[in-house]
Amino acid sequence: MYYLTPLFIGFASATLGITPPGLINMTVAKVALNEGKVRALVFAAGASVVVLMQSLVALLFARYINTHPGVVILLREAGLAVFLVLTVYFFFFAQKPKPVREVTKLKSKKSRFFLGMLLSALNFFPIPFYVFLSVTLSSYQYFSFEKLFVSTFSIGTATGSFFGFYCYVAFFSKLESRTAGLIRNMNYIIGSITLLISLITIVNIIRYYY
Repeated sequence: MYYLTPLFIGFASATLGITPPGLINMTVAKVALNEGKVRALVFAAGASVVVLMQSLVALLFARYINTHPGVVILLREAGLAVFLVLTVYFFFFAQKPKPVREVTKLKSKKSRFFLGMLLSALNFFPIPFYVFLSVTLSSYQYFSFEKLFVSTFSIGTATGSFFGFYCYVAFFSKLESRTAGLIRNMNYIIGSITLLISLITIVNIIRYYY
C-alpha cells in the first residue's frame, strides 16, 4: 500500500497536467485524425517516456532542495507568488480562444515514437512542476525520496501522461467542437485550484514563522 501512494500521486498529477489543451496533446489528436489511433498512441508512448525521464531529473533536484529547509520555505513563498499570479490570470485575463483546428504540420512518415519524444523534450514545464510538487508533498510527509518511492512515482507520471494522451485520442472528435467552451470553463477550474493552493500555502507559511 505504501508504494501505491506515489504511483497514484504520479498518475493523478500527470493526468491533470495533460488535460489543458497544448501543443503535445493537440498534436496527438491531430495524428489520430490524420493517421489513425495506432500511430497516435505510438506518438503518445514516446512523449510519455520523456515525461518519465523528466520526472526522475526533477526528483534529483528536489531531493537536494528537500535537505535544505531554508530553500523549502523560500520555494513555498515563491510558489505562493506564482499561484497568486496564476489565480488572477485565470480568473481575469485568460483569453477564451476559438477551437484549435490547425496544429503542427506532420509531414514526416517516420516513427511517431521519436517525434513524440522530441516534442515532449521541448516542453520543460514538467521539471519545475515535479520539483515543486514533490518538495511540497514531502514537507507534509506525503512523499519520500527513497529510490523505490521515486521510481514508482515516475512510473505513475508516465502512465498518467499516456492515459491523458489516450483520452485525447479517444474523445477528440467529440471535444473538438466544444474546445472554446472547455477552455473557458477550465480557466475558472484551474483558477479555483490555484486559489485553494495559495490559501493552503499562506496558512503553512504563517505556521512556519509563528
